[in-house]
Amino acid sequence: MAMQVFELFLPSLLIGVSVAAPVGPIGVLTIQRSLQYGPRAGLATGLGAAAADAVYGAVGAFGVSWLIRALVAVRLPMVIAGSAFLLWMAWQLVRARAAPMPSPGGTDSGSLWRYFAGTFVLTLSNPATILSFIAIFGAMAGRSAIAEPATLVLGVLLGSAAWWLFLSSAVGRLRHRFDARWQQRTHQASAVVLVLFALWQVASVAD
Repeated sequence: MAMQVFELFLPSLLIGVSVAAPVGPIGVLTIQRSLQYGPRAGLATGLGAAAADAVYGAVGAFGVSWLIRALVAVRLPMVIAGSAFLLWMAWQLVRARAAPMPSPGGTDSGSLWRYFAGTFVLTLSNPATILSFIAIFGAMAGRSAIAEPATLVLGVLLGSAAWWLFLSSAVGRLRHRFDARWQQRTHQASAVVLVLFALWQVASVAD
């Protein structure tokens, strides 16, 4: 039994990493905040996405069919809301002033929770993610003698969290090499990427 659980946990851990690793709006925000405020801010940003992945993973793993149908049915307004949120964050970055040192309050507990909550909501704004987890977990359960949804979800959560810990720590080590001019350029580049992701999300559901 323990070996079977481990055989499910390890692949789900890798799934968590693979879901988090591709460059997307959360990755851009994690990098930007790690550079500006430090690795704690970047990690809080990434963990919000990891928690949302775990929520959607749980819905898919436990097969809550009515909730899946409800979320997919409201995919369009949720994606539009998420895209609007991305545009708002891009505007905030454009207006932000670069500072050689972390801005006051940038890493206090209130700010960290705000970063976590923001990316949690942003990641939840794309309910189509559930369909990916359903397909992946369905294939894994079909190859296993037992189905342990909680093990799958825990693996996804820890794998995703491990990636965000690595990324925020690695980027945080470089932050002191960025002066005010490079910080401003980072803000502007991040804003452009967020706008492009917002437009791409809207276009993907408008077809």
